Amino acid sequence: MKEAAESEMIRQILALALKEFLALVRDPRSRFVLIGPPIIQLVVFGYAATFDLDHVPVAVWNQDPGAESRELVSRLAGSPHFQVVARVARDGGIRPLLDDKRVLLVLAIPFDFSARLARGDQAKVQVVLDGRNSNTALLALNYLREILLDYNRRLAARRGATGPPAKLSVRAWYNEDLDSHWFIIPGIVGLLTLVVTLVVTALSVAREREQGTFDQLLVTPLRPVAILIGKSLPGLAIGVVEASFIVAVAVLWFGIPLRGEVAALYAGLLLFLFSAVGVGLMISAISVTQQQAVLGAFLFLVPAVILSGFATPIANMPPLVQDLTLLDPLRYFLVVVRSVFLEGAGFSLLWNQYWPMALIGLVSLATAGWLFRHRMY
Repeated sequence: MKEAAESEMIRQILALALKEFLALVRDPRSRFVLIGPPIIQLVVFGYAATFDLDHVPVAVWNQDPGAESRELVSRLAGSPHFQVVARVARDGGIRPLLDDKRVLLVLAIPFDFSARLARGDQAKVQVVLDGRNSNTALLALNYLREILLDYNRRLAARRGATGPPAKLSVRAWYNEDLDSHWFIIPGIVGLLTLVVTLVVTALSVAREREQGTFDQLLVTPLRPVAILIGKSLPGLAIGVVEASFIVAVAVLWFGIPLRGEVAALYAGLLLFLFSAVGVGLMISAISVTQQQAVLGAFLFLVPAVILSGFATPIANMPPLVQDLTLLDPLRYFLVVVRSVFLEGAGFSLLWNQYWPMALIGLVSLATAGWLFRHRMY
């Protein structure tokens, strides 16, 4: 008798989950949420979101007609990071270029640059930077510093001079080419999966209330726990499909290496979806309309993304804010997905990221169940 009752409950839960799937598929707005934004955001983030600088517009004010200055300018122009778009003829031409954002920096070479180098003296060049975006300015300055260091080494080698007493040899682990896409695109797996799963789950109960079918759901033999489980399954399934698609695009299209255990990645994904579905059901339980559910979802999404470490390091945040990030499931999943992709991590290195997501999922689902029963009765 007990087995028959359990079998009947499972059948009812699966029927409710199928109903949720059909409601999502038949609603044009829900179909767009599932298909359109993830693809658009994946393309935008994959190609536009980068910490690297390429083809930075620069201007040159070369007052020296010598060969050494021309060689330095040619090195700047030949770099993939810079593009010489203007030549300055006088001091007054620098400010308009920077004020109008036509260039990011101006390289000024004095009239005695080649003569000083020929005498073996120290020669100086001036760099005028647009510092309104400090991060971009620092990146451009570092690129230019590398060009100047390489120019100095080659000039010293041609003249038979000895190099510096110590030479720094740099080797980057996990991202050998220091390509920021390797850092950003794995993070998109967590970001877009959270967006889709949270919105779909947050709309589930609110849709029933708005369409007037919530009372019909209450008179069914399903208990509140069974209704919550049935509402959770579509979000979990959609999240797995979305994440798998993004992982495939990251590996096959963008060429991001997947070095770790796939099982470890999907274990973290399921726990992450478990916590995201719990938060989504909490939002859905207190929302009367779908508009309120979408608003509640995005009120959670914005701070969740900021506090996750997706773009800015958590270690740079104030201590109080760092404590708040412990409540963010996306924080833990980003560590999982980036560790599996780039470091080749497995289960043994990721347990400390798994259990917080499981705990957040349990607490949020329990709270959603309490809210659901409170709102239902």
